[in-house]
Amino acid sequence: MIYSPNRLLLIAGPCVVESAELVMDVARHLVQITSGLPIDLVFKSSYRKANRTSHTSFTGIGDAKALEALARVKGAFGIPVLTDIHADHEAAIAAEVCDVLQIPAFLSRQTSLLEAAANTGKVVNIKKGQFMAPEDVIRAADKVLATGNRHVWLTERGTTFGYHDLVVDMRGLITMKASGLPVIYDATHSVQQPSLGTQSGGKSEFISGLAHAAMATGIGGLFIETHPDPPRALSDAATQMPLHLVENFLHSILRVWNAVR
Repeated sequence: MIYSPNRLLLIAGPCVVESAELVMDVARHLVQITSGLPIDLVFKSSYRKANRTSHTSFTGIGDAKALEALARVKGAFGIPVLTDIHADHEAAIAAEVCDVLQIPAFLSRQTSLLEAAANTGKVVNIKKGQFMAPEDVIRAADKVLATGNRHVWLTERGTTFGYHDLVVDMRGLITMKASGLPVIYDATHSVQQPSLGTQSGGKSEFISGLAHAAMATGIGGLFIETHPDPPRALSDAATQMPLHLVENFLHSILRVWNAVR
């Protein structure tokens, strides 16, 4: 999959594969609302959540079932799919189904994981660690590029601010953009409040404002997690965007994206 600077790259979908029905329903809606728009849709859902606040938190429906659900989305709608990987051996397994392998923020410095993802030949989307300066994620990208894989994306998801909050420094997007690699803003994880009690909280009222500001820096991509009923989502319930709001949100985002271009 080749990134096009003339189309908005949109990574969207539910946080985790809760069921095959959920991912199909969300994918169908996203395909419908982006059809005819200058948007390249990449469907996102984690086949397993390895980093959870509590040992009792939902982690998935089983790796094989979740990857099969993502394969069904890809086959039914002809769109690329993205999922996280968490260990070196997972890269080849996920690459059998997925077009984009995502390196989670907390693992973004793991050299062997970056190399394993790169060696599949798939696009590697690196989430900038909450503990990293913008320049540091570019060094992580260099580890992928050194393998000969030129398909690397960089995603900003906020920086640790105190113990239970994140802050988005828009200057970082400009720094990352100077690398020449596609830069994506993660609008939903950036408003998280990590590890509040037994789960992460968040300030979803800031999603739209920060997303519009990020688009104004001239980056080419946006990442949102979305769910038909966020309060009942089994992961990131506080920050997933209600699915019915996505269409109007994207039209507004496109106005900023087009104005900057």
